[in-house]
Amino acid sequence: MSLLRLERVHTFYGGVHALKGIDLEVCEGEIVTLIGSNGAGKSTTLKTISGQVKAKSGSIVYEGKDMTNTPPHMTALAGIAHVPEGRRIFPRLTVKENLEMGAFSVNDRKEIAERMERVFHYFPRLKERLQQKGGTMSGGEQQMLAIGRALMMKPKLLMLDEPSMGLAPIIVEQIFHIIRELNDEGMTILLVEQNAFQALQIAHRGYVIQTGEITMSGTGKELLGNEQVREAYLG
Repeated sequence: MSLLRLERVHTFYGGVHALKGIDLEVCEGEIVTLIGSNGAGKSTTLKTISGQVKAKSGSIVYEGKDMTNTPPHMTALAGIAHVPEGRRIFPRLTVKENLEMGAFSVNDRKEIAERMERVFHYFPRLKERLQQKGGTMSGGEQQMLAIGRALMMKPKLLMLDEPSMGLAPIIVEQIFHIIRELNDEGMTILLVEQNAFQALQIAHRGYVIQTGEITMSGTGKELLGNEQVREAYLG
């Protein structure tokens, strides 16, 4: 069943035509990855879905409802969590305060505590750092915190933008293991990654985007074996 569908979406940054009529679908329970080079439109796609950037035309349908150009806070309340590129945690807030910000719409303290314990199941290191300021943690720990903050929303769709960027290989392995674990437990994930090999290994399906256009799609396995993809993105 389709959870998210983009049809003929065009997005502009001023006079720059960033997305040129893209079509994309994410079904419930899938990991779908969007791969491409820098400036191809990967992050813009996620920002357009979450409402941070407005689509000029086309439609974004989520759970059967038209969500095109819905404001970001309403997109979040609908169950779409966006972990942006560069993590964007609150550096002066503690780990606990950052996580609480993810549950901004929840007033029940017991529910917040239960959600936090679920985050600690995936990221036990965050429990050890609970009173530490976010900005003083390592890059890997900040990425864990950014994902944990998103999980505090209890989303139906988790959108991850370059979760492996700038991280040591051992941390990247941990992050991808947790992405697989979340999906195994039913989480639907839309993953933007420059590390195409890692992304396609765990994805059910993938899309290749070049200069704002979807140029190829298929299963993760199909794209891993595609010669054009291998030459362009897998070295």
